[in-house]
Amino acid sequence: MNMPQNFDTGLMWFRRDLRVNDNAALQLALSQCRQVHCVFIFDTAILNTLPRADRRVEFIRESLVELDAALRQLSGKPAAGLIVRHALASDELPRLAARLKVQAVFAARDDEPQALARDEAVREALAQAGCTFFTCKDQVIFEGREILTQSGTPYGVFTPYKNNWLQRVAPEHLVNHDSAPLAPRLSERPPECQRPVPGLGEIGFEPTNLASLKIPTGERGGQALLAAFFERMDDYHATRDFPAVKGPSYLGVHLRFGTVPIRQLVSLALLRQAAGSAGAAVWLSELVWRDFYFAILTNFPHVAHQSFKPEYDAIQWESGPHAEALFAAWCEGRTGYPLVDAAMAQLNQTGYMHNRLRMVAGSFLVKDLGIDWRWGERYFAEQLNDFDLSANNGGWQWVASSGCDAQPYFRIFNPISQSEKFDPQGKFICRYLPQLARLSDKAIHAPWAAKPLELQTAGVVLGQNYPHPIVAHDVARTKTLQRYAVVKKAMMDVR
Repeated sequence: MNMPQNFDTGLMWFRRDLRVNDNAALQLALSQCRQVHCVFIFDTAILNTLPRADRRVEFIRESLVELDAALRQLSGKPAAGLIVRHALASDELPRLAARLKVQAVFAARDDEPQALARDEAVREALAQAGCTFFTCKDQVIFEGREILTQSGTPYGVFTPYKNNWLQRVAPEHLVNHDSAPLAPRLSERPPECQRPVPGLGEIGFEPTNLASLKIPTGERGGQALLAAFFERMDDYHATRDFPAVKGPSYLGVHLRFGTVPIRQLVSLALLRQAAGSAGAAVWLSELVWRDFYFAILTNFPHVAHQSFKPEYDAIQWESGPHAEALFAAWCEGRTGYPLVDAAMAQLNQTGYMHNRLRMVAGSFLVKDLGIDWRWGERYFAEQLNDFDLSANNGGWQWVASSGCDAQPYFRIFNPISQSEKFDPQGKFICRYLPQLARLSDKAIHAPWAAKPLELQTAGVVLGQNYPHPIVAHDVARTKTLQRYAVVKKAMMDVR
């Protein structure tokens, strides 16, 4: 990005960076303009594809209320704050820029394919009006082609990428973009724009269970979660795989919508790692995985629709009514495998799924049921509060073995042993499948293998209040190895 010249009036376009602190695009706009307006657009190109009750829309809406107040407080001007529009962003942004007579628009970069197409349309429309569009890096530490192999190509394997990333990261990559010294440049909104953030009903949406789930929103919510996680970060390596334990940071949705800055998280992780924290080192690795998947999507955009490894697109997945019935059972948590069903219940009820369970449930769909990973990817995209195209795609291609640095195709999670290992007492299962709560610690992982008397005593009637397994894992494993034989053959042919 070429640094812009100074402008009289600029427009800061908030997107995936709903905060005032350490916001690279906001600081850039304030540093280059005498006065700056701020806008968020509920983009109908996105909203029209969503169900009318969507936690993500409600999370954004609540976060915007805080952002609006924060901008007014930061500026010290009661009439300052956030202009909020509900329209097609590629039309409304140029229209608003013309109305406000701005010479430049600033935004944090978004490298998802649809975002790139939208931004190009915005750039062209602004250029025709003599307005310049600037974007800058904000949501990752390293983007695009900043981390390359010695031969100058993007990485396709995580560990060498991570090693390079750790060698490269320096204080200048973690600098806090402080807008406070320039806050007086935040402009008062025109009278017709001084409206509060619209309610959900005004943009065609309904309330969800976001409040009852006590999911904290906005910048303050993100910082509260981070402070709580910091107290247990040192144990992250030991607790992260157990869904009944409070181990994760739960910051996924805040990273997705930028209510916490990635630089702050990495700085804290590096600080604790330097002090010898094994948990911080593992958490830092997860943050590097996030950068890695962003880079994969940017440098190999075909992954949004195809396998990273082309030979995996030759796999013949289950299809037809039987496949659709299996998929529906998986989506609704009716597979007969308690850990998988509890995981899907967690997702459907809360919009969150524990990371270990994302791997288990994903592997079950692909390698036990033989369903195309793209079906699962789409379902997670609809349900996850923290849905992010790059990470969701990377995770699904990992379990399908079709992605970069994925698990080998012959590695197939056993849902029973995974349950016994990571939810040994069935506490997580009981939380989401209370009808199984009276089973023993042994039987709860595979109710169909329990003795009839134990099932009767526990009040479990297979086929009535809990389903029989829809597949036998051992049989499914054999079919999967046969299904993936086409990949093995292709790999041997290449050699």
